[in-house]
Order: sequence, then C-alpha cells, then structure tokens
Amino acid sequence: MTNKTDEIVKSSQQLKNLTLGKSVEYIQTYSPGLLQAVPRSISRDAIGLTGKLPFHGDDIWNGYELSWLNSRGKPQIALMKCVVPFDSPNLIESKSFKLYLNSFNQTKVKSVETLSAMLQKDLTACAGRKVQVKVILPSEFADQKIENLPGLNIDDLDIEFTEYNLEPSVLRTSNNHVDETLNSNLLKSNCLITNQPDWGSVMIRYAGPQINHESLLRYLVSFRMHNEFHEQCVERIFEDISQYCHSTKLTVYARYTRRGGLDINPFRSNFEATYDLARQARQ
Repeated sequence: MTNKTDEIVKSSQQLKNLTLGKSVEYIQTYSPGLLQAVPRSISRDAIGLTGKLPFHGDDIWNGYELSWLNSRGKPQIALMKCVVPFDSPNLIESKSFKLYLNSFNQTKVKSVETLSAMLQKDLTACAGRKVQVKVILPSEFADQKIENLPGLNIDDLDIEFTEYNLEPSVLRTSNNHVDETLNSNLLKSNCLITNQPDWGSVMIRYAGPQINHESLLRYLVSFRMHNEFHEQCVERIFEDISQYCHSTKLTVYARYTRRGGLDINPFRSNFEATYDLARQARQ
C-alpha cells in the first residue's frame, strides 16, 4: 500500500510541474529544454493497463504554426507532422510542445533538412523513443485534404440523453458477429489539468459481436464531462470496448481539433498498422 501511495503522490507531483494551465513567457529562440515529458504509466495505471499492452499504434501530431528564419533572416513557414510510437515511455505534453515550436520563431536554421533533424532529435529525446518528423512546405499545402472518417456515422440516432458522466457499462452487443466500421463526431472530453474542452471525432473498426449503435453513442457521449489526456481517452475507449463488447479485432482512432496550433490523433489497434487519414473539417 505504501508503494502505491508513493506512486500516486509522485504522479500527482509530475502533473503539477507541467506548464499546462500556467502563465509562461514565450521564448522565441531555440530552446529544446521547453519540452516536457509525461510518463505514459500515469494514465495507463489509471485504466488498469499494466504489463503487455493489448494494442499497438501511434500518436500522430500535426503542427500548423511552425516558423523559423533562414540563413538570411527571412521568415519561413511550414506544417509539421510527427508520429510518436505508442510504446514510448513518455507522451509529449501539448503546451510544452507549442512553446518549443514557438522557440524557432526567431531562430536561424540553414535548411529544412537541418530543421527536421533538430525536431526529430528533440522530440525523440522527450518521448524516449524514435519520433518520425515531416516538414510540409507551402508548395505542398494544396495537397492537404479534408475528409470525413470512414464508416457509418451514428450521430443521427434519435436518442434522449440525461447523463454525461463516463459509464462504460452502457455498452451492449447482440449475438450477430460482424465486421464493421463506425464513427462519431460527438466525442468531447476535458483536459486533465485545465478542464478546457477537447473536441474530437472517433472511428471504431472492429470484428466480433455486433455493438449496439445506440449504446455506443451513449458511451461516447458519456466522456463529455470526463477529464483525461487525448491519448488516455483513446486507450480507455479501446479497453472498455474490449472488456464489454469482446471484439476480436479492434481499432480506435480519434482526430482531435487543434489547440495552440497542434492537433493530436491517437491510433490504437490490435490487428492493423497505423494509417493517417485526412484531417477533419474541424481540425
């Protein structure tokens, strides 16, 4: 019991030390020390995900406010995509990520290749595993698409809601075994630290007993007053559907709206590799 209490105290202190939710000075010259790591174990212990994880996947980040100076001092802009593996020891705290990217604003970088290498080095050090980085230049902006998530959207179901607190026991299945893809744009949770709303769309692809669509929508809406990080919400959805619906194959992929010029898109699956779909209109 003492060890468990010590772990809770340590985790709580680690969260208190984050810049998230605090007033900070914006540094505009390269400062990799701004990045803050959050041990994934903090959130996974809360869900009961210990030992071998039941999924694989990635956290796909998109940055829309990347700027730096070229060797002649001329401002440059780009989009950034980075992919953090699911089994990295740490997730990257989002506000610190924003502050870190802003630290390039008045920094001279001799080439895009140098910039990419700097980003990959620093983000990898923070996450604790190799992070993939791509810098997307303005000449490629027109190639960036907006699409809906694949599958059947369940948001038009005519349901009355009176409860908005997390409740996985509402999930129901039938005796029919199916292979289907569902999606919803009604996912909303709150930041663990600031309580600010996090808005997202989620795709659930599975095989196994058919999930009652009404019960699934009720479950997703029950996140509305729940406080967790994006990555933790997706892993909780994966674990709850696995436990209550007994899916043999399962993918949960959420695309969250951006905050501070960054969006986070966690992908978790037990049967297929990560794929990065086009962004949603709200992103």
